[in-house]
Amino acid sequence: MYTVIFGRAGCPQCARVKELAEKVSKSQDNFEWRYVDIHADGVTRAALEHAAGKPIETVPQIFVDQKHIGSFTEFDKFVRKQFGRVR
Repeated sequence: MYTVIFGRAGCPQCARVKELAEKVSKSQDNFEWRYVDIHADGVTRAALEHAAGKPIETVPQIFVDQKHIGSFTEFDKFVRKQFGRVR
């Protein structure tokens, strides 16, 4: 399972989702992730909307195996469903 997190510096939810992804990667052998800073890497809102297939208002935006999951809340629910409570 490969997860890509799109976020920006100074975003509290981005920091939370990175912490959660790190916890998952330490507890699950089949989970890999990377973080993309949308400003540093020049990712536009239009590009995120195209990839997600819908309007994007906030970051972070998370994709698992190229499927759009959503923001932190949706990713947290996804993790709990897939892996249970991660510590």
